[in-house]
Amino acid sequence: MTTSRDVAIETLGLTKHFGKTAAVDSLDLVVPAGGIYGFLGPNGAGKTTTIRILATLLRPDSGTARVFGHDVVTEAAAVRRRVSLTGQFASVDDDLTAGENLVLVGRLLGLSWSGARGRAAELLGAFDMADAAGRQVKHLSGGMRRRLDIAASIVATPDLLFLDEPTTGLDPHSRSQVWETIRAIVEVGTTVLLTTQYLDEVDRLADRIAVIDHGTVIAEGTSGNLKASAGSSVLHIRLHDPKQRVEAEQVLALTLGGPVHHMSDPAELSARIAAGAGAGTGSERATVALAELSRAGIAVSTFALGQPSLDEVFLALTGREAQTSAKENAA
Repeated sequence: MTTSRDVAIETLGLTKHFGKTAAVDSLDLVVPAGGIYGFLGPNGAGKTTTIRILATLLRPDSGTARVFGHDVVTEAAAVRRRVSLTGQFASVDDDLTAGENLVLVGRLLGLSWSGARGRAAELLGAFDMADAAGRQVKHLSGGMRRRLDIAASIVATPDLLFLDEPTTGLDPHSRSQVWETIRAIVEVGTTVLLTTQYLDEVDRLADRIAVIDHGTVIAEGTSGNLKASAGSSVLHIRLHDPKQRVEAEQVLALTLGGPVHHMSDPAELSARIAAGAGAGTGSERATVALAELSRAGIAVSTFALGQPSLDEVFLALTGREAQTSAKENAA
C-alpha cells in the first residue's frame, strides 16, 4: 500500500478544457517520491497544462490531483508550501545582479536580510556561479540565466520541483550544466517532474518516463521498458558515401518494412525492422538488408543491430517525430 510519503503526485481522471479542446483528457498519473520523473510529449500534448494544474495555477474541470496527499483544489495552500515551478521562460530580473535576484526571492519568502544573503551565496557557490554574483542578469549567458532561474526556484528547498522544458534553446555545454544542476537538486531529496521534448535529456536524467499525447498518458515506464515495448530491432548503418543516403533509405525501407530515420551525421541512417514484415529474426533480416545494399552498389562502413532509441519509440507511440515537435514548439 502506498502512502503520501511514497507518492509525490497522483491524478485520477484529470481533465481540463479550453473551449472545445481537451488540453488534459482523463489523465491518470502516479509519480513516486524521489528521483526524476520525465513527462514527455509533442507540442500541444498537455504537459504544461498538467503542470499548471498540479502547481495550483489552474483549476481542473474534473478529476482529482494530489501532491504528497494534498488535493490541489481544496488544499492548494498546503500544495504551494511543498512545490516550486521553473517555467519555460526565465523569471529573473535582467536589471538586477545574480546575487540580488536570489536575495530578493529569499526576502519574499520571509528570510531575514542576513539569511537571504547567506542562502544566495550558498546557491551561487553550489551552481558554480559565485563569480557572477555581482553581474547583471542581462549580461549572463543563456545557460547561466537558466541555472540562476532554477536556483531561484529552490531558495526554499521544495519537496517537488516542476521543471518545464528547462533547456530549450541552450547550447550543448549549457544543457550539460543544467543537467548537473538538476541531479544536484535530487541528491538533497527533492523530487523533480521534468517536461522536455529532448529525448536524449529524458533518457539520461529520468528514472521513469510518462509519454503523454492529446492530454492522456499513452505509455509509462523506465527508458528500457519503453524501448523494449516497441517490439522491434533497429539497424544502424554508416555509409561510405553520404551522397548515397537517399538511395540507401529506399533500399532499407523496402527490405525491412519499417521507417528509416536520417541521423544528424549525413552518412548515418537508422532503420526499424517492422514486426511481421518478413520471415526470419531481426538479425537475419538485417543481413538480407545489408546484402541488398551491397547489390545496389552502396558501401557500408559500419553497422549495428540493437534496440530502438527513444526517438523511434516516440514516433511509434505518437506517429510524430520528436524533432519535428520541438521545431513546432519553437515556431
